[in-house]
Amino acid sequence: MQQNRSQVIERNGLYELDAGPDVLDSPRYNHDMAPTKVHERTWNKWHITALWVGMSICVPTYTLGGVLTAYFGLSVGEALMAILLANIVVLIPLTLNAFPGTKYGIPFPVLLRSSFGILGSNVPCLIRALVACGWFGIQTMFGGLAIHLFLGSIFDGWKSLGGTGEVIGFMIFWTLNLWVVLRGAESIKRLETLSAPLLVAVGIGLLVWAVPNVSLSELMAIAPKRPEGASLTGYFMAGLTAMVGFWATLSLNIPDFSRYAKSQKDQILGQIFGLPLTMFLFAALGVIMTAASVKLVGVSVSDPVTLIGHIQSPVWVAIAMLLIIIATLSTNTAANIVSPTNDFQNIAPKLINRNTAVILTGLVGLALMAHELAKKLGLIVSDVSLETVYSNWLLGYSSLLGPIAGIMVVDYFITRKQQLDLAGLYRDGVYPAWNWSGFVAFGVPVVLTLLSLGSDAFSWFYSYGWFTGSALGGALYYGLNAKRGVSPVTAKSPL
Repeated sequence: MQQNRSQVIERNGLYELDAGPDVLDSPRYNHDMAPTKVHERTWNKWHITALWVGMSICVPTYTLGGVLTAYFGLSVGEALMAILLANIVVLIPLTLNAFPGTKYGIPFPVLLRSSFGILGSNVPCLIRALVACGWFGIQTMFGGLAIHLFLGSIFDGWKSLGGTGEVIGFMIFWTLNLWVVLRGAESIKRLETLSAPLLVAVGIGLLVWAVPNVSLSELMAIAPKRPEGASLTGYFMAGLTAMVGFWATLSLNIPDFSRYAKSQKDQILGQIFGLPLTMFLFAALGVIMTAASVKLVGVSVSDPVTLIGHIQSPVWVAIAMLLIIIATLSTNTAANIVSPTNDFQNIAPKLINRNTAVILTGLVGLALMAHELAKKLGLIVSDVSLETVYSNWLLGYSSLLGPIAGIMVVDYFITRKQQLDLAGLYRDGVYPAWNWSGFVAFGVPVVLTLLSLGSDAFSWFYSYGWFTGSALGGALYYGLNAKRGVSPVTAKSPL
């Protein structure tokens, strides 16, 4: 006989939902967004370590050192220190926001129903989804270029296709990404576990190739590109904020992955082992490779795909491009498709299942890159470059996500005291449809950040955007809930 009401079962500190008709028939529920069962949480610390190695070793990480030295006025040593410190800092919201995913088996959009409301959760979800779709398009562009160069190293005639070949490569890589995610979480886990050691081997191989052609002591001694006598603090903090913003997106939707972790210990250790050191070492490799590129290929190249494309040996180009394809695939599927897939489902779970959401993610990412693809096909002429989108819009947009991270941490650990009504997150009537405390706490720092762009006196608020946003958002959310007398589980103020 089927039970009428859902029940929550606790197993060794982990909770799972035995759903009844009250949840199964709810418009807020579908199978793909349901809490994972305890037996489905199979990712140990090494799987999560491999996940972060796979996501961290990618073309944008390789270019971070150059971004900090060229645009933020840091020396090489200062840039690498900023990258290491930023990834230690970002571990804090990553680890904390992973806790409810591991404990309750819920994805990011469902967790947001607690702090922004059952319906209100769609607003921050769609903000996060748009950023992810943008990154998905950019990474697919890199992957498509790698496929184009790979095919060009095998077939002489392919090189003559030029931009058309890059567009074909883009569509091949686009299809491959969607296929992996459509196969489910276990497929992503296997891809990351397979790719992690291969990517480490690629890094070592590139280092061996580059080191004889660069003086590390001379590289570290290069003077920073900032006004003589200028204080390091402002430049360093601006660079640090930008680097924290690099993973600001994942610090929000980490429950999408931690819901598969075996335990809190596994998710904590996996992230500590996998993120800071990998980011630091691969960014350092990018600095060394860029410096060595003049001797290696005769011109300074900061993009590893283009650099390897200068190699005269077709065999080595083919091997290197194949590994870069794997590297970009492992980053793109995990970091840029899983989140918007869940976010789009949250709009109407009964109408949008996982497969539909994956296709929708792919189409949005394709639309965002339509301008760049049209340029490559020669259909339009434009000065707007992919690098402009990457360095300006997406990094700046990501810094606005800080308030959401602060709100999520305060909501779960302080307001809720780590207690959620698991069944209530999947039906109406327990949590409010719109939690206006969450929207006020998000809106105020975002508005102040935008206003600070036009004020020299408050430019620091934008320069330190992720830190100021997350701190202010969390503080406002705590104050608003304290004033309303919010209860720990439902977050409804007493009548």
